[in-house]
Amino acid sequence: MDKKSKVYFTTFRTTGSNNILKKLEKLVLEAGLGEIDFENKFAAIKIHLGEPGNIAYLRPNFSKVIVDVIRAKGGKPFLTDCNTLYVGRRKNALEHMDAAYENGYNPFVTGCHVIIADGLKGTDDMEVPVVGGEFIREAKIGRAIMDADVIISMTHFKGHEDTGFGGTLKNIGMGSGSRRGKMEMHSSSKPFVKEKKCRSCEVCSKICAMNAISYGGDEGKASINPDLCVGCGRCVGICPFDAISPKYDESKDILNKKIAEYTKAVVDGRPQLHISFVMDVSPNCDCHVENDLPIIQDVGIFASVDPVALDVACADACNKAPIIAGSYLDERIHEHHVSDPEDQDRFTMTHPETNWKVAIDHGVKIGLGNKKYEIVEV
Repeated sequence: MDKKSKVYFTTFRTTGSNNILKKLEKLVLEAGLGEIDFENKFAAIKIHLGEPGNIAYLRPNFSKVIVDVIRAKGGKPFLTDCNTLYVGRRKNALEHMDAAYENGYNPFVTGCHVIIADGLKGTDDMEVPVVGGEFIREAKIGRAIMDADVIISMTHFKGHEDTGFGGTLKNIGMGSGSRRGKMEMHSSSKPFVKEKKCRSCEVCSKICAMNAISYGGDEGKASINPDLCVGCGRCVGICPFDAISPKYDESKDILNKKIAEYTKAVVDGRPQLHISFVMDVSPNCDCHVENDLPIIQDVGIFASVDPVALDVACADACNKAPIIAGSYLDERIHEHHVSDPEDQDRFTMTHPETNWKVAIDHGVKIGLGNKKYEIVEV
């Protein structure tokens, strides 16, 4: 029998002497955080800092528990995320930091600083080889994440319109990609110029190593020659007016596989621990400016050194959790007259055009982790 990965779990049930924060600390110590050598080492805590308007993101109080453990062991922790590819309030480091502070992620609450890993404009990245990668040869990862000695991830487990659910692989893989890295995962083609937004500033051409960008017409608008463009995506990050965009045309299955390969680039060969909070399981990504009613009841907190096993354990737990009446998932069940909803996959029913198992199976194939697990309740 193949060896199973251990996934540690605690419920949200509490007592007067044992609150959620104390249970979280005990969970992560038993899951392996206490065994990591943090002495004088930089520890990147990869987290989604929350898009303002969406309040399903993880409370900063959870982060402080992890920060305090790392500091007590002589480590140098920092919270981190990379800038978004889409145009929201986290597309550059200044707006991203404003959003983080607005959502409570500041040193006074968490006990550590926030560093936006791919820099001011999302162009500060490192090309990291993907051992065994089939789609990505070198992942474009935010530099601060790769500069760290230890990688810890804290994930809000929820539904996702492209990947079925947003779990640990999504948090690390997509979340650690720089803006051009995110373009590489989301797009199968070259970026294009939105002429109405272009101001003819010519900043993009200065960063293009292939001389693929030229200016023409009465207003001197930029255009990209697809025959010269290699799709590096640096122009997407550098444009100050968000006039250059990818096409978001990659198939969902390949997107899932690319996410698994980006995740492997981040965690390969480094001490790590991954924590996933199965609570407020909204149907869509936390990148939305809103969060809908959760689709299932809260389950608990999971942790493992194996990111693949962790995602599978969380998905399995969600598929056993009661569906919330009046939620988007509940509406879909009634609209499609599903006779046995309890036997159906919660995320497939929520987003039927997705297949979350693709990322899991590909992660196993490339040596990222194991989908066989055993639960250790703490």
